[in-house]
Amino acid sequence: MPQNNTQIWCAIPVFNNKNTIKDVAAGCRAILKNVVVIDDGSTDTDVAFLLAGSDVTVLRHAKNSGKGRALLTAAKYVETRGGTYMITIDADGQHNPRDIEKFIPLLREDDASLIIGCRNFNTENVPDKSRFGRKFANFWLRVETGLYVDDCQSGFRAYPVRYLNHLKLKGAHYDFEAEALAKAAWAGLQLKTVEVDVTYPKPGHRVSSFKPFLDNLRISHTHAMLVGRCLLPLKHKRLVRAKKTDFKILRHPGSLLKILLTENATPGGLAIAAATGTFLAILPLLFVHTLIIMYIAARLNLNKVMAVNIQHFFMPPFVPALCIMVGYFIRHGYWLTKLSFETVFSQFSDRLFEWLIGSLIIAPVGAVLMGGLVFFVATFIKKRIAAT
Repeated sequence: MPQNNTQIWCAIPVFNNKNTIKDVAAGCRAILKNVVVIDDGSTDTDVAFLLAGSDVTVLRHAKNSGKGRALLTAAKYVETRGGTYMITIDADGQHNPRDIEKFIPLLREDDASLIIGCRNFNTENVPDKSRFGRKFANFWLRVETGLYVDDCQSGFRAYPVRYLNHLKLKGAHYDFEAEALAKAAWAGLQLKTVEVDVTYPKPGHRVSSFKPFLDNLRISHTHAMLVGRCLLPLKHKRLVRAKKTDFKILRHPGSLLKILLTENATPGGLAIAAATGTFLAILPLLFVHTLIIMYIAARLNLNKVMAVNIQHFFMPPFVPALCIMVGYFIRHGYWLTKLSFETVFSQFSDRLFEWLIGSLIIAPVGAVLMGGLVFFVATFIKKRIAAT
């Protein structure tokens, strides 16, 4: 853990923020002795010239390489200078540098935590897309790690540099921040939060290098890759030693059941568990539906009780028969007029193939409908409980 504030650095990635970078850097320098600005190929000004005489270190990328690459450049630089933590803050003036002081007490507790500054959205001009993006990111981190963080999209963070530099991070742009949280949690780092203020200019006045289509595509791709990695039956490489597992809970079935029932039991969490269980229940996974649903629910930190039990709505014979009928129609262009024990088992290979084809149509539809229904019911119940 840092013994003094000289081991805590501030890193400011900047790309075409000439109107705000000087004030942000000055605000950070007023609190911390060590401040590094990473000019990620800015074309609107000479950042080094603009900050000349400010006692701030400026590193430069010859061309724009992305926010993630800028932060990794800073992390390597900070570690070579003996830094323990690197607090990152955006250069657009959204955050108040004074909030850096809120991070410092947490940083002194240990050197294996990643601190996220959760933005206070009870302010003016917060874009709807930012509110949605926040919920979207929070949900996927919960799936990928089982952890809940209130603001996964915040760029105001404190990274322990020696661990950050050992994570194998591929994201070079805004996808870096989503990847860094998930892989830090997998590596055994604690994710902690502190509330920070945020200021959004009026619509049309904010300067942002976020490219809605391209960056959202990158972020979605990153989450897809992280979820895919979660599904593999391989342990994550840990940089911090894990605490010993306490198996005492197994001697208390009531407590264990309570944990299972409340696991990721938000309306959204229950909905995705129901959708996942539904999708897998409709597929022709003969005799192993429950095992596969349990495995995937465990790997993706879903509510196992919901995921496993929702499959009972799709037991034979109705849903498999519907899938076979649809699959038969797709294969032949007309409906199977006689579906019986004889036509199924005497031509089992054909019916199984048609079941598979039909399930690929029925399963996604069923998952969306069941997930939506569970979300609606869970939200209704939650509101009723809150009202009492």
